Amino acid sequence: MSISAEGITRPTYGNWRRPRRAGLGPFGLVGTVGLFGGLILVLLMTLVSLTAALSTLAPLAVFVAPLAVRTQDGRNPYQLVAMRIGWVRRKSKGATTYAAGPLSRRPGGRYRAPGLLSRMTMLEGKDAYDRPFGVLYHRDRNSYTIVLGCEPDGGSLVDPDQMDTWVAAWGQWLSRLAHEPGLRGASVVVETAPDPGTRLSTEVLPRIKQDAPAVARAVMQEVVEHYPSASSEMHTYIALTYRFNAQRKVDLSETLTNLAMRIPGLLNGLVGAGAGSAAPLSAERIAEIVRVAYDPAVAADVLSARAEHGHTGVEWLDAGPSSSVETVRGYHHDSGVSRTWLLTLAPRGTVRSSVLRGMLEPAAGTRRKRVALLYRPIDPATSARIVEADRRSAQFMATSKRGIVQARAVSEMRATEQTAAEEAAGAGLVEFSLMLTVTVDSADEMADANATVRNLEAAARLSMRPADRMQAAAFSCTLPVGILPWEHTFIPHELQEAL
Repeated sequence: MSISAEGITRPTYGNWRRPRRAGLGPFGLVGTVGLFGGLILVLLMTLVSLTAALSTLAPLAVFVAPLAVRTQDGRNPYQLVAMRIGWVRRKSKGATTYAAGPLSRRPGGRYRAPGLLSRMTMLEGKDAYDRPFGVLYHRDRNSYTIVLGCEPDGGSLVDPDQMDTWVAAWGQWLSRLAHEPGLRGASVVVETAPDPGTRLSTEVLPRIKQDAPAVARAVMQEVVEHYPSASSEMHTYIALTYRFNAQRKVDLSETLTNLAMRIPGLLNGLVGAGAGSAAPLSAERIAEIVRVAYDPAVAADVLSARAEHGHTGVEWLDAGPSSSVETVRGYHHDSGVSRTWLLTLAPRGTVRSSVLRGMLEPAAGTRRKRVALLYRPIDPATSARIVEADRRSAQFMATSKRGIVQARAVSEMRATEQTAAEEAAGAGLVEFSLMLTVTVDSADEMADANATVRNLEAAARLSMRPADRMQAAAFSCTLPVGILPWEHTFIPHELQEAL
């Protein structure tokens, strides 16, 4: 009996859309208000004289015209200029260079993490199963981040139906985040690196008996010596950032208890989504992850210490680099050089569940690679308002255009109709983005890393751009420490959307 290929159908995914800006065309809300307000002013000036009207129209055109120009990721010239000015100011103040340790000017002589991580402190509590979990506390923002470690089952030798079930369960878990009280955002970080062979040697070598045949001992020793060169290690972390009521005095013990009660329910949802064995990470494990990210050369030593003693003793105050230098196109830190890319356009059309597999797998020629998926859940009330506004806007565009533009507008209208139907049926609305950090041993290897990233994004049908002039901050955002980029901008997120 044979089954025809035409009878086998696999689910596809998609229907993601970039949030629509309020306003007229590419101007945005601020540009639209400025445009119509300026035109009204020009009309009033015509009552005075034509010269006054022209003198008012000229600066208005100079101010509004750049707002109609957009890059591929939606930025206008004002935002590009602001980013360059910010880079020049930080460089003139020496903020792009960092040095820590006993001989530095930093108080305490510790190796604190720089930049966005410098204001964080580490707390630790225990969940319902008496497992320790670390909490990164940002006092200025009153935010708390817990990190969950996962060991995904992977897609090898797994039935397609099981994969589809995992994807559906993951969608349900993301939808649940919108109902999680106090949750500000979540990130999923998949980190890959060459396997140093520490765990393999720790498991195998002590078990080799001295009276074993010489050939068997030689084979096992050769396996331990050469196998790591062709293998890699992969880790998956999920960071959840909460912000609770700031109107009253913060009770840290009460907050730790609140977070401890939420962990079991979050872990149960992850197990059904194919996350394998999931558990909260202790304060020491979080500090180790950050320490290795800044200094990849110590990865083998950290694994050896943990295998031999069961712990490493790394503290959060010593998780940072001894020195780091941020350049326009990269970030130099201890034994590594990193560069980060930002998502500008998600895959158009429909994709299958394996669209990101190539990007998540280890990349040859890199010391470490991290892919961070950032999620911003939207509460149900706001979700309904957004999808209805997008639906009305798409219907207006579809009925007011002609030709090929109308065909695209009709396609967008169908997408908004589907989104509205799914939201009405109980689905959640989540804003997402993706960041990719590649770490190599020296700046000379960065050209090969750039080519590798271009191949990865082409295979995944993504469009990405390097986070130039903000590499240090982007590097921090790909660490599993709960940094939410939209909350660390000079211009508030709501105003940026209006631009």
